[in-house]
Amino acid sequence: MTTVNPSAKTKHWITWVILAAIFIILAAVALGVFRSAKASAQANTKADQLIAAIESAGYPAPTKEQITRTLGEDGGSICADPNSSLRRAVLNAMLVNGAGGPGARPVIADSLAVKGQVLVMQIYCPEKVADFQKYAGDLKFDDVVNR
Repeated sequence: MTTVNPSAKTKHWITWVILAAIFIILAAVALGVFRSAKASAQANTKADQLIAAIESAGYPAPTKEQITRTLGEDGGSICADPNSSLRRAVLNAMLVNGAGGPGARPVIADSLAVKGQVLVMQIYCPEKVADFQKYAGDLKFDDVVNR
């Protein structure tokens, strides 16, 4: 009759548990890297589209790295509810003469003030463009920037 040493059986069990834990950790890391690579590929594709659109409009474009860091794959803060009251208030606050406090006055801005935002939204969140353009269409613009 053979006898099994209980301590050897315990050592094998501990080894298998440790190996299983290592495998699970490696699988989680691999999944995270895969999702990150997929996201960055999508961010790079959208950044290329935005660069092409900016350059076709005749303006210098930021680098792809700057765009991907700022906008990511979902448009970042530009696409995070662009039609909310707070976002509209921020846009209106940027369309002033530059004075602070009681000297701030609204001005007739150039349409370039919103064209860039619309361009980004067309690529990153096209479903929100129509509502934003409806709001921006009510603002008064004129050609005041030398191109």
